[in-house]
Amino acid sequence: MVLQLDMIQSIALAVVVLLLGQGIRNRVKVLEKFCIPAPVIGGLLFAILALLLRQMDILQFQLDVTLQNVLMTAFFTTVGFTASIQLLKKGGMQVLVFLVLAITLVSLQNVIAVALARVFNLDVLIGLSTGSVPMTGGHGTSAAFAELFEDKGAVGASTVAMASATFGLICGSMLGGPIAKRLIEKNNLSQETANMEAIDTPAEEMATSGEMLEPKNFSSAAFQIIIAMGAGTLISMLIQRTGMTFPSYIGAMFAAAIMRNIADLTGAFKVTSTEIDILGNISLSIFLSMALIGLRLWELADLAVPMLGMLLAQALLMGVFAYFVTFNVMGRNYDAAVLAGGHCGFGMGATPNAIANMQAISGKYGPAPAAFFIIPLVGSLFIDFANSGIIVAFINMF
Repeated sequence: MVLQLDMIQSIALAVVVLLLGQGIRNRVKVLEKFCIPAPVIGGLLFAILALLLRQMDILQFQLDVTLQNVLMTAFFTTVGFTASIQLLKKGGMQVLVFLVLAITLVSLQNVIAVALARVFNLDVLIGLSTGSVPMTGGHGTSAAFAELFEDKGAVGASTVAMASATFGLICGSMLGGPIAKRLIEKNNLSQETANMEAIDTPAEEMATSGEMLEPKNFSSAAFQIIIAMGAGTLISMLIQRTGMTFPSYIGAMFAAAIMRNIADLTGAFKVTSTEIDILGNISLSIFLSMALIGLRLWELADLAVPMLGMLLAQALLMGVFAYFVTFNVMGRNYDAAVLAGGHCGFGMGATPNAIANMQAISGKYGPAPAAFFIIPLVGSLFIDFANSGIIVAFINMF
């Protein structure tokens, strides 16, 4: 039997699955420890159920994913609103250096992904589905780019990317602590004086949790997102005329970035960052849930062995890069060691994983304020822009 759900029913199912994931995450502490998102938990359970029902010839699901694309564009639009040139300047040289390191890692992740795809005689786009798309990009970027890969004929790209992103979340959380511990103890490092100048500068952007939320700001945030999405369609049309391949959300992302920097420079209007971030998180959660309930896990059967090899190579790259490059370039001090542990978290998973890694490290060895300043700024605000551009370059190159 085939159960066909329309657009409204599909998004309702996605929300139910999301709430199921939240309930399980609240009760199973190991999932919370590794920062596994609720949509991933609920979505993977549904995907496994759908696989079992299909294999037993009982039931298949057909979903209308129209709203998934709308939510995806909305989320990446909110990412665009974080791309403040003014904020990057305030962050100082350490933030810029770490951003360069993060971009270098992104490029290496894709080089390894493409090289191993050729070794295993796989489509290059399947290879990229194990590179920076799921590693630095996480589940959100995976769902967005994998759809593009599937449209270009890379069957199974969505499933590979989502599975790789989940592997990255767990592996990045497990790598960070041991690497930082080894660096601290081997080099006899101790807690150093906090760099107060670096910490205090963009406080208005980084410490938003205590702000009062106002209803009018939510409407303003929603209107700004919608305007950026609309303007983004025009930018995307112009970009597509270059003949290069870009994800559908890229225009909206650029439009939001332009709006943000106009607001910063002129003060003509206010970008309500807190409310935009909340709406972005809601969009991401439902978007991910919809993407995961649509996973076709049966497509992994022929890719299991090469995929495992490619993911282990990514884990090795991350560990070596954090230990030898991040630590040395960022100053070979205590903050650099904590940064190396944090880099494992968001270089293979997401910024919350990086924060969790650094909290565990600093809880044992002492505070590292500079590290806690740099990682969220780069991981949450700037790396998504750079990662999208590099992925697009690799797609068009190969």
